[in-house]
Amino acid sequence: MKKPTYNADVIIAGGGLAGIVTAYEILDLSNKKVLLIEKGKEKNFGGLAKESFGGIHLIDTPYQRKMGIRDNSELAYQDWESFAKFGDDDELPREWAKFYCENSIEYIFEFLDKKKIKFLPIINWPERGVFLPGNSVPRWHITWGTGYEIIYRVLNALNSHKNRKNLEILFEHEVSGIEMQNQKAVGVFGKILPGGTEYEAKAPTVVVASGGICGGDLSKVRENWSEELGPQPKILLNGSHDFADGLLHDQVKNLGGNITHLDKQWHYAAGVHHPSKRRPNDGLSLVPPRSALWMNPKGERIGPVPLVGYTDTKFLVENILRQPGQYSWQIMNMKIALRELAVSGSDYMKAFRFKSKLMLLKHLFFGNKELVDRLISECPEDFVVANTLPELVERMNTRGLDGHKIDLSTIEKAILNYDGQIDRGEAYHNDDQLRRLANFRQNRGDRIRICKNQKILDPKAGPLIAIREFILSRKSLGGIQTNLNCQVQRPDGTTIPGLFAVGEAAGFGGGGIHGKGSLEGTFLGSCVLTGRVAGRKIIGGQ
Repeated sequence: MKKPTYNADVIIAGGGLAGIVTAYEILDLSNKKVLLIEKGKEKNFGGLAKESFGGIHLIDTPYQRKMGIRDNSELAYQDWESFAKFGDDDELPREWAKFYCENSIEYIFEFLDKKKIKFLPIINWPERGVFLPGNSVPRWHITWGTGYEIIYRVLNALNSHKNRKNLEILFEHEVSGIEMQNQKAVGVFGKILPGGTEYEAKAPTVVVASGGICGGDLSKVRENWSEELGPQPKILLNGSHDFADGLLHDQVKNLGGNITHLDKQWHYAAGVHHPSKRRPNDGLSLVPPRSALWMNPKGERIGPVPLVGYTDTKFLVENILRQPGQYSWQIMNMKIALRELAVSGSDYMKAFRFKSKLMLLKHLFFGNKELVDRLISECPEDFVVANTLPELVERMNTRGLDGHKIDLSTIEKAILNYDGQIDRGEAYHNDDQLRRLANFRQNRGDRIRICKNQKILDPKAGPLIAIREFILSRKSLGGIQTNLNCQVQRPDGTTIPGLFAVGEAAGFGGGGIHGKGSLEGTFLGSCVLTGRVAGRKIIGGQ
């Protein structure tokens, strides 16, 4: 049988947010023929963005101004540099970060706004920093409808575009490699799934939008692990996308492209086993309750600086990886869980996903009982519930790993010390976690989501809940190095003609726009940003 062959002006390898935005931008600016090739099924079109909570890092938006938040690109870049800790040779990542901060309104906000994507009126404030400044002001804009809404709206705009006839989409087609002639990209080749029938596609321009390396079987993650994070955990949950396996990173490297910063990875500290068990070590990323106490597998409170969510995700991960067993427990009661527990995913956050204002108000005032009950029911290996602390510890110890056991007297002492400070009153709060929570509550967006001075062993707030949490792999911060036009670069700084990279495949810009750490929400934002930049350059000339 003759090998299927496709022809286009531009080929985009990958159907995540970055690839879709690139396709839209090209259709919007030209009459070029675009071929978008996606390895997954049509129902999963949109990739990991579709499953995300949908938070986007934006600077000086109308939403911020309405809340009285004064923000600007200079302050945003200052914060970005603080978390990124760029190296001396990180010239391109610095330029990309500055470009993001200076252009988030035009390239990201206005693009999404024109697609009728709306955000919650209250801006969230994660990644504030522990020892170094993070976000100086709230910038995390949560999409009303989650990441599902972003993909739905962008795809709707794509499919209704006046030039839609110029777009062909292939599903269940793996791009295995990039074809070159005279050192220029001229197409791709791969196989059709299932079955493995080979195909080829020809075009003078190829865009790699295949995601990062933090999915698949996690072998790439472990291969490029940075000891700066701490020793590799025995159990690492997978919170990325199955097809984020680095296949095209290897292909680009073989063609002479520069792959950088693969040791810079963004993992989360509060992963639990996903009830769907779609793959080995399938993980679900929790938004950890800030009023919960973070304990190690022996029952010792992790410190001396207590771990608190919304401060510095990298700091949380580093500290947990240095604990016995390299996993952790969060201890809380039902009152804390109802008000503060959330999931970083569209499927679980139903009020946001289905845009139900009534449900959201109910959850804010009475707590999200449906979510808590669902997690307890669906994740029994990681959620433990009991009426008393001794009973809780006994059940926790049935889930201890590598021989680690919670010592009742140790954990009881830590909890009583914390609760005792609350009993003595705010004037005597000398616990760093309580001080941070008091500061968090000064912000309107946090006040409605955080309990006020809530004791753990409060008999009126029970039952007690313990959540066993693991490090969860999410994003690779490094990738294919590109210039500010998204053109793939060689190690000597020259570009490979006809070859572009966008989104996570490109380290979200330049092969490492985030440096060592992200300010959160910059992942989805960078996918839109790089997709639009690439599209404009492709139309404007190479």
